Amino acid sequence: MSERIFIAVAWPYANGSLHLGQIAGAYLPPDIFARYHRTKGNEVLMVSGSDQHGTPITIKAGQEGKKPDEIAAHYHREFLESWQRLGISFDLFTTTGTANHAEVTQDIFRTLLKKNYIYKSTMSQPFCAQCQRFLADRYIEGTCPYCQSSDARGDQCETCGKPLSPAELVGPQCRLCGTAPVFRDSEHFFLRLTAFNDRLLDWIKQQTHWRPNVLNFSTRYLEEGLKDRAITRDIEWGVKVPVSGFENKRIYVWFEAVIGYLSAAKEWAKSSGDSEKWRSFWQDDKTKGYYFIGKDNIPFHTLIWPAMLMGYAGLNLPYNVPANEFLTIEGRKLSTSHNWAVWLLDYLARYDPDPLRYLLSINMPETADTDFSWREFVRRNNDELVATYGNLVHRVTTFTYRNFDGRVPTVGELDNRDKAIIKAADNALEAADGLLYRCHFREAIRTAISLAQEANRYLDNKAPWKALKEDRPGAARSLYTALCVIARLKTMLYPFLPFSSQKLHELLGFQGKIEERGWQPDPPPPGQKLLPPEPLFSKLDDKLVEEETDRLGQSYG
Repeated sequence: MSERIFIAVAWPYANGSLHLGQIAGAYLPPDIFARYHRTKGNEVLMVSGSDQHGTPITIKAGQEGKKPDEIAAHYHREFLESWQRLGISFDLFTTTGTANHAEVTQDIFRTLLKKNYIYKSTMSQPFCAQCQRFLADRYIEGTCPYCQSSDARGDQCETCGKPLSPAELVGPQCRLCGTAPVFRDSEHFFLRLTAFNDRLLDWIKQQTHWRPNVLNFSTRYLEEGLKDRAITRDIEWGVKVPVSGFENKRIYVWFEAVIGYLSAAKEWAKSSGDSEKWRSFWQDDKTKGYYFIGKDNIPFHTLIWPAMLMGYAGLNLPYNVPANEFLTIEGRKLSTSHNWAVWLLDYLARYDPDPLRYLLSINMPETADTDFSWREFVRRNNDELVATYGNLVHRVTTFTYRNFDGRVPTVGELDNRDKAIIKAADNALEAADGLLYRCHFREAIRTAISLAQEANRYLDNKAPWKALKEDRPGAARSLYTALCVIARLKTMLYPFLPFSSQKLHELLGFQGKIEERGWQPDPPPPGQKLLPPEPLFSKLDDKLVEEETDRLGQSYG
């Protein structure tokens, strides 16, 4: 029986290029999951978009002497190019700048206000007398009181990672003019999170299928007790507050960005020609909603967004929030301000997408931080993609094509060794199925590579290139058996390696998209015509390790 799966993906700020930390943390995992479920025949909706509001965009605009919407539009186009080239298969990737998003956000705001889950209060905010403006958190910089770093922001210290408020900074200054701010009271709207603490705790205790880090992190927050949070700011860029007297304020980005999952589903439904189609993904309790994010966004998706949904009522709560930990680069914490990052489009300008997808998948930071190094990238590509999986495919297809008229051999009864490796392939396919279903991506791809290693041992043992002269039927059986295993591997690896898997699908003589064949044993039938063999992957020169490592820390863009 088919399932309906809603996949919500973190919205990247449209103020800078994408780097590998973001891809490993929030963008590759949902694509793997979506491709898997589509292959299974399930109904999938995967949405996200560019977060075009908030101070990161206005700061970038100020630095470049442009308008915020120019900055947002530029990076939105870049994101779309990135998804296409890396193979991230969104059903809709929109923006928070649409009229639809503003309408949905304001509807939720009004409903929560009417139900008394939003209320007015005053808060002390930094004000720059020189600039004559209230300063959002990221417009303040100073010294971190915890680690004494001199480049801490008003919301967080990038050096030690501690969350901060502007009042905590030592020697706070306006980022625009360097003046020390004064603190003034300003009236704002607050979300009454305290009203949901007990209800959220009861709900979260039932989520035993969540990753331990996500479950423990969220439970700890609730046991310490939530605090009400301001959801408006004194800024001019963002969704307008739908209340008279608040024309110069905007809804705070953290509140409206999570609403984007709902507004994107509604936009997708309208574009599909059925404006009510979103309801099956949001109001049918049999639909499972998965939220793919980095660990820094856990509380927004396990506490704040569920509280908003509980208050609004009638919409599905998240089924799972498989948040990933962080990716470090060459053993150091990723830092975009110091350019200690590998930028996605920079990578794609020189290398194919699947080797990167492979490394980030087999080294995915699912339960702990993991590291990206160029040495590991080259090793994994050469030893595993080229020498193990790619070599298996190439020698089987090449030998079969040359010696059996370019077709899948016709065979008789398979022997016990043949049957054993096919059984092992079926078991691996079933195991990968279960692992992918539970969002255990790293273990799933390792299962596939282990099967490729076992298939190589089988082939070495059978040695059809030797048997061909003395036992042509035996050689045909072993090559046919190897093709059966390879066909299962292309299905198992498709969610991870879509480009090479589709290419292999066609080399084996199949037509159409690989996911249309479904998630089941898919051996090429005897007599099926093969395409002329081509390598799936290219060996990389060891010299690129030093070349690429030297690029780190240099300017980009």
